[in-house]
Amino acid sequence: MIFDALIIGGGVSGLQCALVLGSAKDKPFFDQKKVGIIMHQKNSHLQNALFNNVLGLAPAKLGREILTEGKEHLEELYSEIQQIENEKVIAVKELADTYQIKTNKSTYISKIVVLALNYSKPFTIDGFEEYIIPHKKANPEKDRIQLLNNDQFIKKGLYCCGTIAGHRSQYAIAAGSGAAVATDILTLWNNNKHVKIHHKI
Repeated sequence: MIFDALIIGGGVSGLQCALVLGSAKDKPFFDQKKVGIIMHQKNSHLQNALFNNVLGLAPAKLGREILTEGKEHLEELYSEIQQIENEKVIAVKELADTYQIKTNKSTYISKIVVLALNYSKPFTIDGFEEYIIPHKKANPEKDRIQLLNNDQFIKKGLYCCGTIAGHRSQYAIAAGSGAAVATDILTLWNNNKHVKIHHKI
């Protein structure tokens, strides 16, 4: 199977990207699209986070709860999004019109790849060496990195979101970044007609 979009990383930006993509499942331009997320969460900074300043989250919400609940939310409402568990990506290679994503267990092919990882060193996925630069919005002494991008777009078929895209490590910012990338992808699938997905009562 060839994915139309494959997200690498199951933290806040990756999960939010997957949720917005999944919410378009009934749109004509989403028909027959195959979307997946490699749900690697071990290194997510949410594991030790406590939230008191995020609109919509109850005070003292734990990040590790969000990781678990986010996966359940995605499965319950948008089971069309394939969740790939217990695999770690080790390389991404550009092919003719697709990308080859190699993990420690499998190899996948996707037309679009979204990098939704944190900004810590070392960056262990081969294939991005030319795009790694110092993070522009992190304290220099923390020695964080980001991928060179233009509005989260790296090159054709390749996007990044969250802190690896150069955003600050703030929950709402990371979530918004993932949602923004999802709407950019949906817009691409909709013949470049701008897309946003809203639900109403």
